[in-house]
Amino acid sequence: MDRPIGVIDSGVGGMTVAKELMRQLPKESISYIGDTKRCPYGPRTAEEVQRFTWEMVEHLKKHDIKMLVVACNTATAFTLKELQQKLTIPVLGVIEPGARAAISFSENRRIGVIGTEGTVRSEAYPEALTAIDSSIFVNSQACPSFVPLVERGIFTGPEALAIVEKELQPLKDKNGIDTLILGCTHYPLIRDVIQEVIGASINVISSGEETAREASLILSYNQLLAQSGEDPTFKFYTTGDYQKFRKIADEWFEGPLDIFEVIELEPVPPM
Repeated sequence: MDRPIGVIDSGVGGMTVAKELMRQLPKESISYIGDTKRCPYGPRTAEEVQRFTWEMVEHLKKHDIKMLVVACNTATAFTLKELQQKLTIPVLGVIEPGARAAISFSENRRIGVIGTEGTVRSEAYPEALTAIDSSIFVNSQACPSFVPLVERGIFTGPEALAIVEKELQPLKDKNGIDTLILGCTHYPLIRDVIQEVIGASINVISSGEETAREASLILSYNQLLAQSGEDPTFKFYTTGDYQKFRKIADEWFEGPLDIFEVIELEPVPPM
């Protein structure tokens, strides 16, 4: 049996990346953990995010994963380098793929980034963008209300519209951007509302597609692509509300997945 790809997130947002992995790599199995019990990660300290991330990683090690995708921007910002240094499998985050995709779309080199407080505070996106093209001008805006909205399963409607309008107003006031990075994997679940508020002329970029593309290249380079011909398995785990997690997953994936379970993550010693 082929080893699975491990995917971790602070909650349901990483499903946007998992879905793209399934689309681009239909033979690959996936083991996913959404830490919904402690979501959102954005307001938390770097130390908390690092500890929570390692707890998810240690759990997925029991699944003999062949690659780890950190589908949480906050966890990517605070843990990616350490994970890449300490794990013996390929580790991919979502920030650099998202930055590359945004640059390929932007014509005026003015890019907006929306994300959690932690992701914006880390300045990971401005660093990734300007490392590729030093002429890029970046406007960042924290949108702390978006993740709780998505975790409640509210993707459209008057409440979603009102919250998105309020959070994006400071970014709209600054003007000038032609591309907006959804710097949190929860945000694609409310992408239509974000696009409506920010304007049809703005390119709205989700990192999922580019992340899956890079995952495919990395697996191929390391000769880790699925070879057995067996049907892939999709195992999804949550640390919090099972019914809410399951409902959102069933809607997002348009059908049932193989395994759904609530798990308890074990504490890990300081890394």
